[in-house]
Amino acid sequence: MSKAFTKESDLEPEEPPRGGRPPLPAGAKNYITPDGAQRLREELEELTRTERLPRGAGRDSEPGASVARDLDRRIGWLQDALASATIAGAPATERHRVRFGAFVTVRSRGGEETDYRIVGVDETDTERGWISWLSPLARALLGHCAGDRIRFRFPAGEEELEVTCVRYEEVSGASVG
Repeated sequence: MSKAFTKESDLEPEEPPRGGRPPLPAGAKNYITPDGAQRLREELEELTRTERLPRGAGRDSEPGASVARDLDRRIGWLQDALASATIAGAPATERHRVRFGAFVTVRSRGGEETDYRIVGVDETDTERGWISWLSPLARALLGHCAGDRIRFRFPAGEEELEVTCVRYEEVSGASVG
């Protein structure tokens, strides 16, 4: 196609949606733990104090513009995430049940134990075992207690899991439940 029939903006790569997370289902609240909200606030504060351009890079230089664009995109995402967030702390009752914010230990039939934390979509961190409350595994665990067994279909096949521990604690390590 001739360049005469394209807009300059058509030549730039399309930006992914802010935040890089899929949209929430219709009517779902954007739950976040208190410590998750605090981490987002701290990151936003830090980024708003960050110099937008690397030293020696002018606004018209590609590296400078790219860095500034990335920072602005992240700041916008953080602002949107915090504006739409509903902070949900540990439950006041039934703290023996898996609820939002819980740390859950499950044991596979083979005896392997895995720890998860049920968090908001903006806090998901698979390396830490933090899974979104909307994920299939979290939904299977919600409402269960230590000693309960659940069947869950992983990509590798169906597995029976036993909930061995449910706890609520501050991420800093101070237990609150």
